[in-house]
Amino acid sequence: MSYFTYDGSFDGLLTAIFESYALKIAEPQIYIEGDLGPQLFEKIHKVSADQEKAERVKTKIQSLLGKSGLQSLWKATLSEQTNVGNIVSGVVRYALKSEKDVLKDYGHPSVLALQEIMKKLSRERHRMTAFVRFKLASDQIYYATIEPDFDVLPLISEHFKNRYADQKWMIFDLKRNYGVFYDLTKVVPVEFHQTENSETPALISIEWDDTEMEFQSLWKNYFKSTNIASRKNPKLHLQHVPKRYWKYLVEK
Repeated sequence: MSYFTYDGSFDGLLTAIFESYALKIAEPQIYIEGDLGPQLFEKIHKVSADQEKAERVKTKIQSLLGKSGLQSLWKATLSEQTNVGNIVSGVVRYALKSEKDVLKDYGHPSVLALQEIMKKLSRERHRMTAFVRFKLASDQIYYATIEPDFDVLPLISEHFKNRYADQKWMIFDLKRNYGVFYDLTKVVPVEFHQTENSETPALISIEWDDTEMEFQSLWKNYFKSTNIASRKNPKLHLQHVPKRYWKYLVEK
């Protein structure tokens, strides 16, 4: 069995798929560097992302699965699942063999696995758009922090750009130590590097605006006043608002 490792990028994954065909390997095992444990007597091909090779694979995928199909494969990599490289590779190989759009053929294990990933991503994306809470800083920029199960920040940026088009804001993913900043014209990625010997995600020291606590107090009072105690359903509430999100909700 032949193994391929890549840098975690979508282009890196597509390059690995390209290389597996170039080497005529029928069933390659593709993993992100670091996710593949020691393999005795097995050859490991370490692949560097090659934009030209990746673009060739993208063009072929799009001709078979369409633009939305290509985006689905990219979105799947945001799940960060250990086996996602093999799932994407399996779908691509099945499509190339069938010479048609196979994304609704749920009888194929890779297509079914892709569909399950897309459902989980969609659920997490929806929750993030609902549970993000911004706070106004003294520099008049709204800040929010998240720790989603999957890397959904690229999927929710456009939502907040459209919703808060007249405000500067930043959303920071504490789990992955990067964020996005909207400067009233475009959304740009931002990174904060941890200091040496730090075991916690990089945090930003922010001075909040004087009105921020007042707004938070008003929101808590509104939430309390609209709550009907006799209709409380804790079990249903936890289904829609899992406890892991509570620390980011002002009303909690």
